[in-house]
Amino acid sequence: MDSLSHCATTACDAPADAAFMFLADPARLGTWALGCWNAQTVGEGIARGTSLFDESPSYVRVEPDRERLVVDFAVGDDAESLVRRISARVLPGDVLGYGTDRCLVTVVAWRAADMTDERWERLVASHAAEILLLKARIDACA
Repeated sequence: MDSLSHCATTACDAPADAAFMFLADPARLGTWALGCWNAQTVGEGIARGTSLFDESPSYVRVEPDRERLVVDFAVGDDAESLVRRISARVLPGDVLGYGTDRCLVTVVAWRAADMTDERWERLVASHAAEILLLKARIDACA
């Protein structure tokens, strides 16, 4: 196993609260998550989408923590077997000298023990694209 986690970060031209609200909204998941494309909400905080890679169904439970500006994403093939494997954190820009109208968004994924190298490579490549989509979508909402 080459790596157990992957991290992608971008600077957004939006306040931290705006970025957090975007990430915490299950209805917006389908506009940036390549593994859950065109997601529709199907339950309290749960979205169902389609993988752009193999068109398989995917489920995500969005678990926001407003105080910490963190959103955990529990993912899986069905709504009953979701596992927290992805997390997004928003850092207010003023904390790091970027100003109050900017923020940093970081997405972290952890590799499951049974994930093949091919599947992991696909996830890493997806996150590289997803962080660009997130920046564009968050900036547009600000």
